[in-house]
Amino acid sequence: MTKSNWRKQLFDIIETDSNSWASRIYDWLMLAFIVISIVPLAFREQNIWFVWFDKVSVTVFIIDYLLRWMTADYRLPKRPRTVAFLTYPFTAFAILDLLSILPSVLVMNKAFKLLRITRLAKILRVFKFIRYSKNVQILLRVLRKEKSILLTIFGIAVFYIFVTALVMFNVEESAMFSDFFDALYWATTTLTTVGYGDICPSTDLGRVISMISAVLGVAVIALPSGVITASYLDELREAKKEKKK
Repeated sequence: MTKSNWRKQLFDIIETDSNSWASRIYDWLMLAFIVISIVPLAFREQNIWFVWFDKVSVTVFIIDYLLRWMTADYRLPKRPRTVAFLTYPFTAFAILDLLSILPSVLVMNKAFKLLRITRLAKILRVFKFIRYSKNVQILLRVLRKEKSILLTIFGIAVFYIFVTALVMFNVEESAMFSDFFDALYWATTTLTTVGYGDICPSTDLGRVISMISAVLGVAVIALPSGVITASYLDELREAKKEKKK
């Protein structure tokens, strides 16, 4: 087996789009290590088991990072081989992988005292699920495909929040709406139908505006949900057709 073939087989294993059994096992193992690495973040107190969890998981992440770097020319086939190796560390997923590794490496250095910052930075490992989950990748393709419609809906929502906040800020003169940010906060929670209740109108006109905002909020939230659901189902149908070929 030539070196080139060995590297190509390695790339097929670590590449999430591959449907081989080895690739699926690799993806599941990486997902398991991601879960193991973030479990300690759910506890205030740390123990020896959590320390070992972190050491083992970060070792696996480093190996995964190096393997992907070794096969960068297959991952970036449109670029010259040397350029692919040099530019891979600056790709989005490579940067995410590196940021998920660095906190643990820095903590191992006794001179590094910003432990709270590194603890928070480890949360970035959650985003590694994007690489190893095919369903998440389908969702990302849906968002890219429907980005123009979703951005339009987002613009409508922001515009409506701003206008409603302006109206409420000028209608209500109670202490709850002491500044415009309070009105923006109220408009956002009302439009999204959350309604925490910490800020609410006291006048009849303000309550009418609040009811209208809540009803329209249901419609605004339903629009992107319908678009994403329909496009997601289309992507699943296309994926099933490709598997049958």
